[in-house]
Amino acid sequence: MSRFIEGQSRTQSTLFPEVLDDYIHEDNPIRAVDMFINSLDLSDLGFARCQPAKTGRPSYSPATMLKIYLYGYLNRIQSSRRLEKETQRNVELMWLVERLTPDFKTIADFRRDNGNAIQQVCKRFVLICRELNMFTDAIVAIDGTKFKAVNNIAKNYSRGLIKTCIETTEKDISNYLMELDRADRQSRADDAIKLKGKLAKLQARLESEKVIQQELESLPDKQISYTDPDSRRMALKHKGVLVGYNVQAAVDTKHHLILAHYVTNNPSDRHQLVPMSQHVQQALGKQDITILADRGYDDSTSFKIVHESGVTAIVPKIRTSGNRSKGLFTKEDFVYNKEKDVYECPAGKDIPFSFVSTDKGKPLRAYMSVMTCKGCAIKSRCTTSPAGRRIRRLDDEEHVERVAQSYKNMPNAMTLRHQTVEHPFGTIKQWAGTHQLLTKTLKHVKTEVSLQVLAYNFKRMMNIMGVGGLISALKT
Repeated sequence: MSRFIEGQSRTQSTLFPEVLDDYIHEDNPIRAVDMFINSLDLSDLGFARCQPAKTGRPSYSPATMLKIYLYGYLNRIQSSRRLEKETQRNVELMWLVERLTPDFKTIADFRRDNGNAIQQVCKRFVLICRELNMFTDAIVAIDGTKFKAVNNIAKNYSRGLIKTCIETTEKDISNYLMELDRADRQSRADDAIKLKGKLAKLQARLESEKVIQQELESLPDKQISYTDPDSRRMALKHKGVLVGYNVQAAVDTKHHLILAHYVTNNPSDRHQLVPMSQHVQQALGKQDITILADRGYDDSTSFKIVHESGVTAIVPKIRTSGNRSKGLFTKEDFVYNKEKDVYECPAGKDIPFSFVSTDKGKPLRAYMSVMTCKGCAIKSRCTTSPAGRRIRRLDDEEHVERVAQSYKNMPNAMTLRHQTVEHPFGTIKQWAGTHQLLTKTLKHVKTEVSLQVLAYNFKRMMNIMGVGGLISALKT
């Protein structure tokens, strides 16, 4: 007699047929997925083929296809081919789509053809979270992270890179020509034939590189990607460079839900504060919000725009001056008097306005202390220039000072920002296994990222409320 637990025979028949619903527990997350998608008006959200055609072969319901994708992104299954297999063997997915088995092409086409509608579903779930009072504090943290595109770095060219490639190829051609002359002098016929073959390949490569160079000159950003034309080369903090997209996210500091996201192929965060603040205001349905961001968002023009729209921005200033390390006073040590239009120096003297200049198209007001610095006891700590101290002020400087004051009033802002916004980025990249995107072009990447954000928020809400609690909330 066996001492092991024995299974049931594969040929054993049952008196009553088994019901698929019996395999799905009441607290199974797929019941919440089913409830959420069934509660949506897919036609109003913009999905195609919500009304079946009267003739022709019947199509799959958009609700069925959306359930497949949401289930897939909740369970690290983003590929349409893998999703096709799961519909044939996964009991949970069989229950969710009622044993339907669309092929991978149908699954992939649904994501391609309904990108805008899928993005609206993501926004609709954020609205549900708002209705459940998840965003009562109106404090959000924003940041950007880089996702690798479906484009090898060798298939991305910039003006400087293609110039280097051409110079390298020309140098290789010159070396091979010298080697070919040597082979001819020494009557090495076999070597000469091989060298001629290599030279022909190098010359063909040189021609293609010159074509790329001409094409680059006609592009506005002087950069081209051949596999995914919308992807761009982006620098990473500690890992070199990649060709990909910059995904911006705004995260609620209380529950770490992603309020809004935005995908761009601009590698810099510098000008993303304005669009992100607008997305957050729309998601929260209010103008008076507080945004925490890192130094990458330091931009005086952006500060002015967001302040005028009702946003309180808390951003640390980029420090480019080396005066502090030299033991000299920095600009922060000088106080601006708006009524007198002067700067008050640490010695208590006024530095008057002198002239107007420009820096990268921005007007600058210059304040100089030619007469003020004469005989000053602490001049050695202020400036090493014989002409005295010069201070430059932007037209938007008052907004920079407002941001600096807000940063001083909230000393733990950057700690809170880091703890908040890094959570979803880490989850999506590690838990969801997403370091590289599966789709090409900005249009389709936006759809893919929206599915990732929807899956993250959905899982987050189940962790906060429980599956039963979320189902109950969706019913109401």
